[in-house]
Amino acid sequence: MSNRFIPHTEEDIRVMLDRIGVQSVDDLYDDIPAEVIFKEDYDIPSAMSEMELRRHFSELGAKNRTLKVFAGGGVYDHYSPSVISHLLSRSEFYTAYTPYQPEISQGTLQYIFEYQSMISELTGMESTNASMYDGATAAAEVMFMMVASVRKKNRVLLSATLPENVLEVVRTYAGFHGVDLTLVPEKEGVTDLEAMKVELRSGDVAGVLLPCPNRYGIVEDFTGFADAVHDVKGMMAVYADPSALAVLRTPAEWGADVACGDGQTLGMPMQFGGPYLGFISCKSHMLRKMPGRVVGATTDGSGKRCYVLTLQAREQHIRREKATSNICSNQSLMALYATIYLSLMGHKGLVEVNRLSADGAHYLHDKLVASGKFTPAFDKPFLKEFTLKTGLDVKEMNARLLEKGFMGPLDLGEGMVEFAVTENRTREEIDEFVNIILEA
Repeated sequence: MSNRFIPHTEEDIRVMLDRIGVQSVDDLYDDIPAEVIFKEDYDIPSAMSEMELRRHFSELGAKNRTLKVFAGGGVYDHYSPSVISHLLSRSEFYTAYTPYQPEISQGTLQYIFEYQSMISELTGMESTNASMYDGATAAAEVMFMMVASVRKKNRVLLSATLPENVLEVVRTYAGFHGVDLTLVPEKEGVTDLEAMKVELRSGDVAGVLLPCPNRYGIVEDFTGFADAVHDVKGMMAVYADPSALAVLRTPAEWGADVACGDGQTLGMPMQFGGPYLGFISCKSHMLRKMPGRVVGATTDGSGKRCYVLTLQAREQHIRREKATSNICSNQSLMALYATIYLSLMGHKGLVEVNRLSADGAHYLHDKLVASGKFTPAFDKPFLKEFTLKTGLDVKEMNARLLEKGFMGPLDLGEGMVEFAVTENRTREEIDEFVNIILEA
């Protein structure tokens, strides 16, 4: 056989090719243009000893630059306790697949149950799934949940202050599923309640998705939003930062029916964009519409506490046309990451993380405004992220910061820049950051 790791014999391959009317395996790739097919030898280095290989990778690693991050926009440089990676890399976790068999998967089911319990406590909701790929795809799934939960309504309202990546992913999902989307405009950096009410009067709105905090870092006041949505029999969803929920009002306290977001803020390294963790939490009346898995606790035949998959909405478990998810094992691994982080931090630890982040953010904000080079873009409360206006050349400023080992703010356009500060940033780093900007 030409491929010793493929179990098919030459006879097996011939039978399959004959069945589909193809002469050779190469014919399966006839639709690929010949000019894009690589025909040269691969530039693969020769074998190395263990010492040589370690030295080689050390040299490659030395080319990376570790920057002091002052950018946010949905991904934040929070501290990751070292114990998490050690526990996460244990073989029973690292290679674990979907826990189909509860009798041999009690450890996996237990940590999923604990993860669900912790996220439910943060959001104030009654149920949480385990889990989604990232926050943006979780938001898209929430859009489907709201449409499925409200009959004969196919329109969803999105706040213009949602993160841009979330808006783009939701639009992509909606475009292929026939869901109508309407953007609720912003007013002074927050969702325009009166504009939302105008859209709700049409009577065809299934739900509304709102951010907490929003794309500018502002902590929005959602007083009156839930009443307006529920008065027309719609659903309200909040896209939230789970870490910030330790100190902010929960989606449940705002009257939301469902919450979603990205668990990256729960100590997950920035690592070039993933893997991350999307979560969805909801009230009990939406539980059957929620994708992913839900683990429950029960007792076995001997009366001992045990864990089972209570709800499985994957296509492998139910009729394909009724399935809501194909999420698999890798997101369970990230759910374990969040579980360990939350267990280590506890409520006091999360509050301290937010206190340090808020103190640093407000200190940086005040220093930049006092310099005369920046002005507040909005007069609204913020936690760890904020937006300022400036007449400086943002591209040149960020290039200068990069030279000095800093990742600068996000350029939002029209002279607006967004800064973020986490507990990882020291007062000395903030002072140096400001000095570099002012010198430039």
